[in-house]
Amino acid sequence: MLQSARTKIVATVGPACGSVDKLAALIRLGVDVFRLNMAHGDRTRHQAMFDAIAAARDQTAIDIGVLVDLAGPKIRLGDLFAGDLDLAIGDQVDFVTGTITRSSHELTCTYEPLVAELEVGQQVLLSDGLIRLQVTSKTDDRAVCRVLDGGVLRGRQGVNVPGAHFSAPAMDVVDLDNARWAIAQGVEYLSLSFVRRPEEIIQLKEMVQAAGGHSQVIAKIEKREALDCLDEIVKVTDGVMVARGDLGVEIEVQQTPIQQKRIVAACRKYGKPVIVATQMLESMHTNRRPTRAEVSDVANAILDGADACMLSGETAIGQYPTEAVTMMNRIMLETERAYPDREEAKPTPEPTSNITRAMVQGAGRIARQLSARAVVIVADSIAAARYKSQTRDFIPTIALSGHRHVVRGLALYWGILPYYADPEQINGLPKIKAFIAERAKTHWQLNDGDRVLLVIDSPDNIGEHDWMTVLTVGRD
Repeated sequence: MLQSARTKIVATVGPACGSVDKLAALIRLGVDVFRLNMAHGDRTRHQAMFDAIAAARDQTAIDIGVLVDLAGPKIRLGDLFAGDLDLAIGDQVDFVTGTITRSSHELTCTYEPLVAELEVGQQVLLSDGLIRLQVTSKTDDRAVCRVLDGGVLRGRQGVNVPGAHFSAPAMDVVDLDNARWAIAQGVEYLSLSFVRRPEEIIQLKEMVQAAGGHSQVIAKIEKREALDCLDEIVKVTDGVMVARGDLGVEIEVQQTPIQQKRIVAACRKYGKPVIVATQMLESMHTNRRPTRAEVSDVANAILDGADACMLSGETAIGQYPTEAVTMMNRIMLETERAYPDREEAKPTPEPTSNITRAMVQGAGRIARQLSARAVVIVADSIAAARYKSQTRDFIPTIALSGHRHVVRGLALYWGILPYYADPEQINGLPKIKAFIAERAKTHWQLNDGDRVLLVIDSPDNIGEHDWMTVLTVGRD
């Protein structure tokens, strides 16, 4: 347990890994969070996948988290008139209102006001940006476009209009229904696609709170509008996903690496976990080994400070899901050995009036000075462990809680090893000591004589971690 990677792995669930046994295998190989993509499948399928994840949790006795990814205002083509369409430079295609096409060069889409909101001169990108159109003229029911970059067009592919400000709501009826279902299931994370403004995140957080849920809200950054108010979004969200697929279409592709670093830096600044996603090990859809460029991509995301890296099609529909997770874990472990300042004491955190933050951020330095093998934080919420995660020290940190939603809600946080205990087993210092003594060697790979730094709240100050003590395995 204490030798696992500090950076977390998010894996998308799909046909390639949908059985309980396959999911359990991925958990044992290092997956920390499973992602359910609401853009694909229906409620019956989503429920079946969630139930399979729950069964895999039980089979492995590991409390991994679940992330439900809401589709958001994604614009997609409708069905094509006569199947795939091969477009050449200079061809004309028209976006028309409604859902019916009358020729092979007419296109419809899922966003009804598209024709009305398009402007002459705007570019429209299809097929993840591989096909590029430009609006040359328009009427009330038709936008005439010229093909700038051709290719084979398929129905239901995504439509992107860089720089456009569409009136689509952040969540449509389907998204709202999926969010209610996810909250009722008790999922740990809800991600919202195509976030444009902080108010959209606040709306979803209020929805979670009103339903009495514990889901943390993740903002997916994949619109230029989100980059324009990045700090404001990061401040109000619980976490961020760098969704490089659509982001790399909405902005110039060469800008994507710099914006990724900017987003990760903003999350580090405000203490929010950040997932780097899309095409991390893309070639492992069909190959057992990744390219060298993909390995470097994952390593650089870790060195930048990402809390987690995500596998999408690699695990959902790829031929080698177990190999992809194994490779991701190997890259993380190897990269973390060279993590900046790993063997040096971290700088003293900035002064803070928050007692819990000061205590847990200082715990790593004290543990290093005492050569302690681990820090154990006993908590009723994610706050204390979240503060510890921000320090990025390599002292193993076990977050011990009697609440399942806290344990699973910490699955995404860098360097935190969540661990569940029956509340009665950790009710008071003597029981906490006994629990740690019993688990230290059997579950946490500690030996007699190893020191453990324990951080808890005192009886007189419940809810605030203001007490620290050193335990010795085999003695205390």
